[in-house]
Amino acid sequence: MQTIDNYNFKNKKALIRVDFNVPLNEKFEITDDTRMRAAVPTIKKVLAGGGSVILMSHLGRPKNGPEDKFSLKHIQKHLEECGFEEVGGDFTYIPNDLKDVTPEQRETIDKMVERLEEFDDVQTVYTNMKPAEEE
Repeated sequence: MQTIDNYNFKNKKALIRVDFNVPLNEKFEITDDTRMRAAVPTIKKVLAGGGSVILMSHLGRPKNGPEDKFSLKHIQKHLEECGFEEVGGDFTYIPNDLKDVTPEQRETIDKMVERLEEFDDVQTVYTNMKPAEEE
């Protein structure tokens, strides 16, 4: 049976749903990164195996659609500091709702994902961004 421990990630793109819903202070500084650090071994495993990573997460619970204070762009720098130097991790932020991006933005995102090569990874926002999800 294949598991993450014996899977060959070489030249593969791994879509990983992570829980980066971490507490931030008024300066958007992370006050507890336990959830982020918990995902590090999985991300490192894929990168070290020659794969690329696309991360999906959410931050907070906005009431009226996307809000800047709930953007994952606030945690990107911290994520880069979680010990990915030895596997070459480089994180790029992608806007939250891909169906609401312009055709030009969508083309850029599509090209970015297509170009993912060994040791590249991408981060994007995922859930809890639509008012309807609160109903």
